[in-house]
Amino acid sequence: MRSDATDLAEAIGSGRLCAVEAMQAALASAQRHEGLGAIAHLDAEQGLDAARAFDALSIDAPEKRVMAFGGVPTLAKDLGGPFAGFPVAAGSRLIGRRGGHVDSDLAERFRAAGLCLFGLTTSPEFGLSLASEPEIGPIARNPLAPILSAGGSSGGAAAAVASGIVSIAHATDAGGSIRVPAACCGLVGLKPSRGLVPAGPHFGNHLGGIATELAICRSVRDTSAMLAALAGNARGPFPPVALVETPNGRMRIGVLSETGSDHPTRPERCAVIEEAARRLERDGHVLVPVAFSQIEAIAAISRRAFVDIVCINLAETITRFDLDVTRTERLTQAVIERGLSLSARSLWQSLNAMVLVSRDLWRLFDRLDCLISPILASAPLPIGSFPSDHADTELHFERMAAFAPLAALANASGFPAITLPFGADEDGLPLPVQMMAPMGADALLLRLAAVLEQDGRWQHRFPVAGLPA
Repeated sequence: MRSDATDLAEAIGSGRLCAVEAMQAALASAQRHEGLGAIAHLDAEQGLDAARAFDALSIDAPEKRVMAFGGVPTLAKDLGGPFAGFPVAAGSRLIGRRGGHVDSDLAERFRAAGLCLFGLTTSPEFGLSLASEPEIGPIARNPLAPILSAGGSSGGAAAAVASGIVSIAHATDAGGSIRVPAACCGLVGLKPSRGLVPAGPHFGNHLGGIATELAICRSVRDTSAMLAALAGNARGPFPPVALVETPNGRMRIGVLSETGSDHPTRPERCAVIEEAARRLERDGHVLVPVAFSQIEAIAAISRRAFVDIVCINLAETITRFDLDVTRTERLTQAVIERGLSLSARSLWQSLNAMVLVSRDLWRLFDRLDCLISPILASAPLPIGSFPSDHADTELHFERMAAFAPLAALANASGFPAITLPFGADEDGLPLPVQMMAPMGADALLLRLAAVLEQDGRWQHRFPVAGLPA
């Protein structure tokens, strides 16, 4: 089934429906799919006000002409750069829906693209999991099989987009948090190059450069349009990155179809990497085998750097604001304790190791234009697979590594990475692939992803709310 945000924007732009009708349909769908737990905070009146404001614009209003998603309903994540009027809780009773008084730079660009916000999507407490099941609720369930997780930490966003409540939703990625939920739910998720998309002001959770923000989408063209609307002139805190030109003609596609014995990937999920690579080969590109041993060390370093950075970040945040740690989940308390015990020397070693990860990946890409690999080692996991009622942080982060062995590599290096479905398994669940490219080569990933998408191996199960038949 082909239905995405571009289709909905075109329907609104052509007058087949108005933004208010689209918003009303999204709100009705949110109520109908309430059991999925996709939405943590809903404000119908703000959503309708935004839709009314769009409908009130004259047909030839200058701002309307440049809106990629004029009048399209959307949701923001309950974690990340703030959206005015939508106070975040970060999945925690500790925060209690504070803030939401100003727009981040990213939020301003969301609104400038014509997107109409009406709520916040579920995330795990402080984004610490690859499942979105905070103790305060709700639990984000996979629309394709509600006994399974929608992934994390942008699981609510993925559940909302896959179920058709919205056609596109804000998401963040510090260790796979855009790509893992997208892969779980049969969606497209791009982690952009570091420095390409705004990360501030009013958002201190930059996580040493591993975190970035964009969206979870239903199509590659939506992802391309969203990146075009949000990227550029990011004004720090990292050096600005410009999109590089996509090479013409034959590209060298590195093929990594396994993830080693410590965190093995299921055979059917390895096989789909080979299938996707052969599809790109038929398009004229050259395949270059890549052994897991070539990236094994830097993948492990990336995971360790992710753990150290999220632990020290959360510990520092709790300390700076003198927050009551006892109001957080047991696992969160253990993460904070781990961060407080981390020495400056250990953190510095992790930060330096991240630099070497980027250097070693650049060396790999001296002979490659793109690397295709698995993103998930297995099918989406059952609800409860990432419990937070314990204090064993090593076990928790090992479970994350076992589920998405290569996810943190793009975050540590800063390189762009995209995931999309390339078929379904025998249970009808998506078989996703991940592609990674050098810094600034986001357009190359989108071009190759579009080739794979054209094969039509995956069809969305649910239509977009409000989209005329």
